[in-house]
Amino acid sequence: MSDLTSLTLTDAVEALKARRVSSEELTTAFLGAISTANPALNAYVEVTADKALDMARTSDARLARDQGGPLEGAPLGVKDLFCTEGVQTAAGSNMLRGFVPPYESTVTANLWRDGAVMLGKLNMDEFAMGSSNETSAFGPVKNPWKSSAQNAELTPGGSSGGSASAVAADLCLAATASDTGGSIRQPAAFTGTVGIKPTYGRASRFGMVAFASSLDQAGPITKTVADAALMLRSMCSFDPKDSTSLDIETPDWSAALGQGVKGLKIGVPREYVVDGMPAEIQALWDKGVEWLKAAGAEIVDISLPHTKYALPTYYIVAPAEASSNLARYDGMRFGHRADTAANLTDLYETTRAEGFGKEVQRRLTIGAYVLSAGFYDAYYVRALKVRRRIAEDFDKVWGQVDAILTPSTPSAAFALGDKQIDPVTMYLNDVFTVTANLAGLPGISVPAGVDAGGLPLGLQVIGRALDEATVFRVAEALEDAAGFTAKPAKWW
Repeated sequence: MSDLTSLTLTDAVEALKARRVSSEELTTAFLGAISTANPALNAYVEVTADKALDMARTSDARLARDQGGPLEGAPLGVKDLFCTEGVQTAAGSNMLRGFVPPYESTVTANLWRDGAVMLGKLNMDEFAMGSSNETSAFGPVKNPWKSSAQNAELTPGGSSGGSASAVAADLCLAATASDTGGSIRQPAAFTGTVGIKPTYGRASRFGMVAFASSLDQAGPITKTVADAALMLRSMCSFDPKDSTSLDIETPDWSAALGQGVKGLKIGVPREYVVDGMPAEIQALWDKGVEWLKAAGAEIVDISLPHTKYALPTYYIVAPAEASSNLARYDGMRFGHRADTAANLTDLYETTRAEGFGKEVQRRLTIGAYVLSAGFYDAYYVRALKVRRRIAEDFDKVWGQVDAILTPSTPSAAFALGDKQIDPVTMYLNDVFTVTANLAGLPGISVPAGVDAGGLPLGLQVIGRALDEATVFRVAEALEDAAGFTAKPAKWW
């Protein structure tokens, strides 16, 4: 087989089962690609070569006996937010640099149970707080794509930038990621990959380093919609160790593919037309509408009136939960500890000042402020009420439509450093994605076109809670119509 690393996850699993290729061959090919590309892209913060080859040989032995799970022998990357037993999990932060978990996250345990092979840990924004992967203590991740209009290094998006960059550059078959306000879908859109956030509670949060517990959800970044359906099924499960985990069966989403969208009603929300949105984003959205119409879907104009409050609501709720979750990093139990301190208070303050980067400090400060006496009711409680209204907007339209079509992002990938000086401009990257997190709904980004500079652009499909099957059907229809096959030109 030529160029093993360009295989999709679905094709690789099929080739492994047919024994046209061995897991050891496939894993060796990916490790070679990583050694060449990673010095330039910085997608991996740790490569577990020996572990990967051991896991691959074990998979080959199972496959030789016609045994093995749904992902047997498939080499994957793991976002550094998921605890991996015996392998550093730093969440992109100096606070956790050197932390080696004695246990496995449920999501990664599910993948190893199903036969997947771990290539290593993928870079990310610190504690998942960021939209460009520039807040990582391990340095920024580079997007494998470059614009034909300029040679600037581009962001792969965030916080799952390492996952998106690795998949787009063929440094793994697929990767785990997490999404709190768009951290799967925005990087997928920026890198020409597929990214899905499932319904809140589908995937266990046990062993995921917490950012905002009522919003965080695990999902995959993959090369195709079929790969996303295959990968997501392995990642999701009921887990009694996570109190928010849904005690329901995980469907075979691959079975939903191939059904088409004929007869489905697709909503187009008028509030997602935002000021300053580039004409090419609007044109792609219009094209997506036409593709779904041509495939037999009915397009319905809908209103989600509280959409304009989604970003401010998110940037109150998420920092508030983060300030609570990250209070545990105090230098006393685990993680970084300041070497010198005059007293206990000084130890806390110095440890947190040294361990957390500027963006995390900014969000923790916001969170502490909105939860403080005198401001709790004015900000946090009010934000929770608006969050409920946003969810109710969606509840009302599900009587009219089966899924909703929007752009994934307000622009293509931007240059590294472009938006770091203005946090608010950076936060606006989440304008189309945060509503699905606030309402706990499934959302997927599918590559659907390129901008004038040849950079990928994505379309987003949002579905009813627990109706990922319809989301996958619509996503597949968009994928088929778009025929997106572009790949980044190798510059590394």
